[in-house]
Amino acid sequence: MTDPLIECRNITVYRGDTRALDGLTLSIAAGEHVAILGPNGCGKSTLIKTLTRECYPVVDPASVLRIMGRDRWSVVELRAMLGIVSQDLIAECTRGMSSDFAEHPRRVTGRDTVLSGFFSSVGVWRHHVVTPEMERKTDEILTRLEITHLADRPLHELSSGEARRLVIGRALVHDPAALVLDEVTNSLDLRAAHQLREMTRAIAQAGTALVVVTHHLPEIIPEIDRIVLMKGGRAVDDGPKARVLTSASLSALFEMRIDVGERDGLFYAW
Repeated sequence: MTDPLIECRNITVYRGDTRALDGLTLSIAAGEHVAILGPNGCGKSTLIKTLTRECYPVVDPASVLRIMGRDRWSVVELRAMLGIVSQDLIAECTRGMSSDFAEHPRRVTGRDTVLSGFFSSVGVWRHHVVTPEMERKTDEILTRLEITHLADRPLHELSSGEARRLVIGRALVHDPAALVLDEVTNSLDLRAAHQLREMTRAIAQAGTALVVVTHHLPEIIPEIDRIVLMKGGRAVDDGPKARVLTSASLSALFEMRIDVGERDGLFYAW
C-alpha cells in the first residue's frame, strides 16, 4: 500500500457548539505504529468518530480526509479495512456484563463476541449465516491472541479485561490494514492492563499496524516509535518517541508538572 493509511488535512468537526477538531492535519503511513496522546477533551475520540463516519467534517475546499487513498467508503467496507476498538464499541459489546443483565442473560459467549465481527453486530443472531470459514478464522484469532480458554464462557461471567481482549479479537476477523485502539485500558486493574498490553504487542509484532489513542503513557508499547500530541483539536507536536515524550512536552500538554521516566521500553509519568 503506497497511499497513507489516514490522511487528514485542515479537518474541522463540531460536536454541538463545540469545535472538537480545529483544522487538524495529520498523516499516518501504511504499516506505521503510532500513538495519539492528549488530555480528555483534546479531540481524540472525535477523530475516531470522524474516521468511522459517526461525525463529519465541516465542508471546506481546503480540507481532505482520506483513508487508504480514498475519500469515500461504505461503512461496511471500511469496518473490514480498519479495525477500530472504541470506548463506545467496548461499552456496547460488554453491556451484558451488568448485574441486571446477569439475572436474565442472553447467552453470548466469547466465541460469539469474536465471530460477531463478521456481522458488525453484538453477538450472533438467528438470521446470521455462519460459514465454516468464519468459524475457522474465529478459532484462529482465539488461538493467536491466547484466549481460547474464554471461547465457551458467557460474556457476563468475564472480567472487563477478558471481555476487552475478545472485543479486540472481534476487530481482527477481517485482517484489517490497521487496528485503532481508543483508551482500551481505561478502568482496568494493573494485571488486566498488563495482559492487554502484552496482547497488543503480539499483534504489532505479527505485522498489523497500530494506532493507539490514549492519555495513559503505559499504553504506548515499545513497538510504537511515533507520537502525536493533541490539544484543543489540533496536533501540537509529532515526532519520534524519544523526542516527544519528555517532561517539558507533557507538562505543557497537560498544563501541570509531569516527570517522565522509561524502563524496558515503557514510559511512565508521575
